Amino acid sequence: MKIAAVHARELSMQLIAPFETSFGITHDRRILLLEIQAQDGSVGWGEVTAGEGPFYNPETTDTAWIVLRNFLVPLLLGKTIDTPDDALRAMEAVRGHEMAKAAVETAIWDLLAKQKSLSLATMLGGTRREISCGVSLGIHKDTGKLLDRIEQELGAGYQRIKLKIKPGQDVQVVSAVRNRYPDIALTVDANSAYRLSDVSL
Repeated sequence: MKIAAVHARELSMQLIAPFETSFGITHDRRILLLEIQAQDGSVGWGEVTAGEGPFYNPETTDTAWIVLRNFLVPLLLGKTIDTPDDALRAMEAVRGHEMAKAAVETAIWDLLAKQKSLSLATMLGGTRREISCGVSLGIHKDTGKLLDRIEQELGAGYQRIKLKIKPGQDVQVVSAVRNRYPDIALTVDANSAYRLSDVSL
């Protein structure tokens, strides 16, 4: 298929509740969506998952805009792309910027699945009809409220819980959650907040 057009759209999304990680507190998210259109009119969508600041990794929403506009999209427009690997090869001259490239790759996967009238799961080789879904919960200063929130999310059908933690808000919180919910699938994520100096032997 020939890539006829690529459109980027930025959305501003206010979170239902503030989301705290070791990086800080997020109230709003800037979301960059990528729409790739083939010559036959079919379209695929991808999302740039970079954050607003270079704290999780070096990429940001703004750098993704620049790299997509000035480098990646020009490498794709007018090219014949028949597989996601073709798209990756077309972009390989650009080093790094994996989240911007992933938005392109995701959109190509979506586009090809639609052209073939297949689910994306089938295109990717999936065999399950359903997968267990999880939720990520930000840092809560009140452990009791966190426990109530977990109860609410489990009641909504989530089967995995991921907790954000940071030094000083970790062991006691996770212990309280595990004591209340001994059998749930539980993970923690500190977003690289710990250093060797935080290790107690």
